[in-house]
Amino acid sequence: MTPAPLPAPRGDLSAAVLGVLSAGDPPGRLPAPPPGTDPYGEDLHLALHLCYELHYQGLEGVPDRFEWDPALLTLRAALEDVFLTALHADTAAGDDVDAALGELLVEPAEGGGVAGYLLDEGRWWQMREYLTHRSVYHLKEADPHAWVIPRLDGQAKASLVAVEFDEFGGGHGARVHARLFADALTGAGLDPGYLHHLDDVPAPAIAIVNMMSMFGLHRALRGALVGHFAAAEISTAPSARKMAKALERMEAAAACAHFFTEHIEADAVHEQVMRREVLGDLLGREPELAADVVLGIRATEHLEDRLAHHLLTAWRRGTTSLRRPLADSPPTG
Repeated sequence: MTPAPLPAPRGDLSAAVLGVLSAGDPPGRLPAPPPGTDPYGEDLHLALHLCYELHYQGLEGVPDRFEWDPALLTLRAALEDVFLTALHADTAAGDDVDAALGELLVEPAEGGGVAGYLLDEGRWWQMREYLTHRSVYHLKEADPHAWVIPRLDGQAKASLVAVEFDEFGGGHGARVHARLFADALTGAGLDPGYLHHLDDVPAPAIAIVNMMSMFGLHRALRGALVGHFAAAEISTAPSARKMAKALERMEAAAACAHFFTEHIEADAVHEQVMRREVLGDLLGREPELAADVVLGIRATEHLEDRLAHHLLTAWRRGTTSLRRPLADSPPTG
């Protein structure tokens, strides 16, 4: 396990966090996000991502004890409050889980979505950019969902663990999904290093990972984490099928398509397990969590739509969607 290098700051909040982490000395206190802080902005999401990364593989040169530093935890809580408040405000509240899940089957507002665009008209540089965006999550795929396991019981716990077992390769290290994505990056001529591309990836992609971490690290948000996980499993198989076909059209290396073909059949099965066995049992035991489950579903859809809009807007302009273009990408607009 190799900790990720520290990225460059994107504003005052992330600069403050990076200053503490790079100094190696616990701070007395850190500045709170000022009024008007953009809940989806670059600065907030990099600062929040750095706080969360201390709970995963850590950061290069940062002592492990910083994971539970009171000042960092206090700032993290303030950042989470800004982000979670926005997610509540920007998604429709409700407790009809079946209706929320049904919304996921509606065609994306952007036509066929990102996967449909890449299949129908995408170019190789755009595919490489897409993989770069997704690397912030897929190199830790399923790790955020593991936080919820001790917060479940009965069939919900057993079935969620069964899904996670597949995500982690069914006992085979070479088949761990994060490993398969690293292989896909290599096949696309991209660096497969853990968080290697963090400096290149803008907030819309980082926010999705931060949402998972926030839901996973709070017992009070366990319903939202399960709702998110169900939404991800339901939407993955159709998009993975398009991605695999797009990569075949582009004559990409086999390792690139393998990551997506692995998800087509597996996630079709996982969808039913999450719907019937995880959500069904969880809500049978704790029906009061239905509104949180709906939040998790709709927050996932909301943030994925924001990322899709960012990608497609840039690509249709003929400009890079990344903060720094790849070698074969056009410059920023």
